[in-house]
Amino acid sequence: MHILLTGGTGLIGRALCRRWLAAGHQLTVWSRDPAKVRRLCGEGVRGVERLEELGAEPVDAVINLAGAPIADRPWTGKRRAFLWASRIALTEKLLEWLQDRGHRPAVLISGSAVGWYGDAGEREITEASTPVKEDFASQLCIAWEETAERASNLGLRVVLVRTGLVLSSEGGFLKRLALPFKLGLGGPIGDGRQWMPWVHIDDQIALIDFLLHQADAQGPYNACAPNPVRNREFAKRLGQALHRPAFLPLPAPLLRIGLGEMAGLLLGGQRARPTRLQEAGFTFKFTDLQPALDDLSGRL
Repeated sequence: MHILLTGGTGLIGRALCRRWLAAGHQLTVWSRDPAKVRRLCGEGVRGVERLEELGAEPVDAVINLAGAPIADRPWTGKRRAFLWASRIALTEKLLEWLQDRGHRPAVLISGSAVGWYGDAGEREITEASTPVKEDFASQLCIAWEETAERASNLGLRVVLVRTGLVLSSEGGFLKRLALPFKLGLGGPIGDGRQWMPWVHIDDQIALIDFLLHQADAQGPYNACAPNPVRNREFAKRLGQALHRPAFLPLPAPLLRIGLGEMAGLLLGGQRARPTRLQEAGFTFKFTDLQPALDDLSGRL
C-alpha cells in the first residue's frame, strides 16, 4: 500500500512510519523540509515538498496529521492565524490535489482532537456528543474536520481521529511534564478536577492502523483510553511512576495571567470515551493510567 502522510515528522507521524515501514508499505511524507524526512521517519520514507512531485503515481491512503502545536505559546492574533493555516489551509490544498487526481486514494484519515467538544465539565463524552463551541481550540477542530469531510464528495472514505493527550517518552506533553516532576515540582493544575482523556502512543498508532484497514470505518472516533482520569489523579500517578512527590498545585489565576484564553486547555477537559472504537472491535493495550505511565517512565 502506498500511504501519503502530512505531519509525518511529528510525534505520531514518526511512529506510524516506523510501524508501516516494518509492515512493508510504501511511504511518502509531504513536508516543508523533505531533507529531514528520512532522518526523522526512516531511510525508506520519501519526502516531497510539493504534492505535484508524485505525478500520476497511485496513492492508496492519505493520513492528514499536519498542524502546528496548539499549546506551545499564547494565542495572539498572529498565532491563531498560523494555527488555522497549518490545519485548514493545508487540508484545503490537499483537497485541491485530490480533486485533480485521476486515481484517488480510497481513504483519508484526518487528525483532530477531543478539544472538538470544548470544555465539557462533568458530562461524559462519546462521538455522539455535541461540541460546546466556546473556545478557539474547539472552533479550530470543528473547521478542520469540516474541511476534511469534503473529501467524501470525491469518493474517499473519511475517518476523523479525535486524539486525547498522547503519552510518549519521545515528545509531547508528558515529556515536558517530566522535568518539573523529577525536580519535585509537579502537582495538579488549578483545582485538579478537570478530566484528562489520555492515550498511550502504542495504542494511538495501533488504532490508526486499525481504522486504515477497517473498510467500513468512517466519521469521528475518540482516540483515548477507556478510563480518563482527573488531573489531580494524573499528577499523583505520574509522581508514583517517577518516584517523586506531586503536591505543588499550579494556581489557575497564574495560568490565566500568563496564557490568557489558552489556559482553558489546561483548566478544562473532556471525560471522553472511545465508544466507536470499542464497538468496532479495537482492543486497547493500555486501559488504565498507571501501567501506561510505568511503561514509559524509564525512558522519560
